[in-house]
Amino acid sequence: MTDIRYWDVRHVAGQSTHIDIDNGVVESAGTSFFDKAVLRVLGTKGWGVIQIDNFTRPSGAAFEELIRSAANLAAITEESVSLAPATRRILPVPDVTEDPRTVSLEEKTELLSAIERAARREGVVNTRATYTERAEEVRFEDSSGTDLSCETCRSGYNVLAVASRNGAIQMGYEREHSLRGLNLRGKEEKGRSAADIAVALLDARPAKGGKMRAILDPELAGVFAHEAVGHASEGDLVQEGNSILAGKVGETIGSPLLTIVDDPSLPEFGFEPFDAEGVAVARTEIIRKGVLTSYLHSRETLAAIGNGTGGHARAMPGERPIVRMSNTFIEEGDANYEEILEACGNGILLIGSRGGEVDPGRGVFQFNAEYGYLVEKGEIGAMVRDVSLSGEILSTLHGIVLVGNDRKMHPGYCGKSGQSVPVSDGAPHVLLEDAVVGGSGDH
Repeated sequence: MTDIRYWDVRHVAGQSTHIDIDNGVVESAGTSFFDKAVLRVLGTKGWGVIQIDNFTRPSGAAFEELIRSAANLAAITEESVSLAPATRRILPVPDVTEDPRTVSLEEKTELLSAIERAARREGVVNTRATYTERAEEVRFEDSSGTDLSCETCRSGYNVLAVASRNGAIQMGYEREHSLRGLNLRGKEEKGRSAADIAVALLDARPAKGGKMRAILDPELAGVFAHEAVGHASEGDLVQEGNSILAGKVGETIGSPLLTIVDDPSLPEFGFEPFDAEGVAVARTEIIRKGVLTSYLHSRETLAAIGNGTGGHARAMPGERPIVRMSNTFIEEGDANYEEILEACGNGILLIGSRGGEVDPGRGVFQFNAEYGYLVEKGEIGAMVRDVSLSGEILSTLHGIVLVGNDRKMHPGYCGKSGQSVPVSDGAPHVLLEDAVVGGSGDH
């Protein structure tokens, strides 16, 4: 098959469990199974891709026929693709404290119910809790003789409390996800915390917007690192011309205090033993001391534009690998929390994230914090609600004047091109100068 330069097949089988409790009622609780593979063949120009459900690895002539079918698809592609060389290595999956699969669905439902019940208190009118669990067995093979396999099981829950008074509605939200085993036991305080936040926000004043000093807590600063910098550093967006960071490797694009890293090898929620192309994963410094040093790459984007490392291709079961983040964070600095508060003087402390949007091509972003606190003369003041952070990515990176020493990671899921993968992002507390803060209390 002289017209085939390379092939690989990634087979993922496993099970997914979901529990949903709404106001004390178990709306759903069940487990489903999946078995998907994706076969890629690189012809004289581009890829031929076949997606297969309920895959059983054929041998001999049957497998060659499957490869030939994908090669026929590759033959009609017009885009020329090259692949960078690949380093192969598999990392051990972190040890699990308690395998969620050994705990019955009934017991998990009871544990989740206890968290949801704890969120019910005076002032709360609605509670909801969900649990998700996903176990995957992955096998990767390719035409160079690579044969890698691993097994992971991720699980997590979230709890939401809605408080209402005189027509005003506020929400409190807590979540935890884990790569290391079941994390439902003894977590009733998370339900109480969600309820307490929701009720407290009923008494919070609306934030007033403007330019001011702003402290970002580790969750919001981590979201900023992921959304505003991580996506803009993904090699496919850079290659397509949809990134503000294109052509800027080696340039100072932020404060010398700032180092931003993506590391799939960390034993956090976005951990991968190897990437979706069977490539070894490792720490990649996107920004080091304010200088853009690296993009994130698949083998294809690394060959096309360089300036970075591979090992950043990820995919849902049965889907094509695309460039993705894993564990993305701002590296710790030297300042402690009290020093950051003192340096802030008068400003605002922004807590948590309720999502937002970023345009990596134009280099602008807008994020909603869960809530905030006024900072007055270096002291925490009144709670405020309906507060956001927006601005230009590059000017915000230059506006970082202190980086804390208290990094925390927060797990979640990231969507791109219709695919959702587990990630974590994090940061220490970060102080911004001239932050653009928005609030509903503006006049």
